[in-house]
Amino acid sequence: MGNVFGRKSRPSRVTEQDKAILQLKQQRDKLKQYQKRITLQLEKERLLAKQLLKDGRKEKALLLLKKKRYQDQLLDKTENQISNLERMVQDIEFIQIEMKLIEGLKIGNDCLKSMHEVMSIEDVERIMDETQEAIEYQRQIDEMLAGSLTEEDEDAVLAELEAITQGEDVALPDVPTEPIPEVPEAAKAEPEKKQAKNKPDREMLAA
Repeated sequence: MGNVFGRKSRPSRVTEQDKAILQLKQQRDKLKQYQKRITLQLEKERLLAKQLLKDGRKEKALLLLKKKRYQDQLLDKTENQISNLERMVQDIEFIQIEMKLIEGLKIGNDCLKSMHEVMSIEDVERIMDETQEAIEYQRQIDEMLAGSLTEEDEDAVLAELEAITQGEDVALPDVPTEPIPEVPEAAKAEPEKKQAKNKPDREMLAA
């Protein structure tokens, strides 16, 4: 129970402007209902006045038409009031939009100020200078390469670039597929004969 009563209530998201708009719309709706009811009543009285004239009750019909005329004027005033209420609702809603816009601009300005505090003008100028130096260095490298490569080298570079772009390896020499020829027996025995022939000579020199 303590948690229930001790829990903090969330702040309401309904602003005073929202409440004002709601009240104005309620008043507008009530006026529209009144307007509709009076319009139906006036139509009935017009038919009644027509019937009274047929019955020869001209004075009664004239009094009824005077009442109808007065209610027509009330309807005109009601229509003006409805228009004023709707215009006021629109004005308040537009002001709300402007307030949100101003609030967004304020947040943006605060963000810009924070960014300016993190990075000074000197830092920006230094970064711009370093970027310009890097561009100039790259331009010099491009000029050196353009002057040292021949047209044949350029074609080779472009061909290699095209192969890499297409996901293909650069063409390499084909591996020989023919079998390696075998060494004849006589060729194998020749070194052995030379080794045996040279052996006595080495023994004599050793003695």
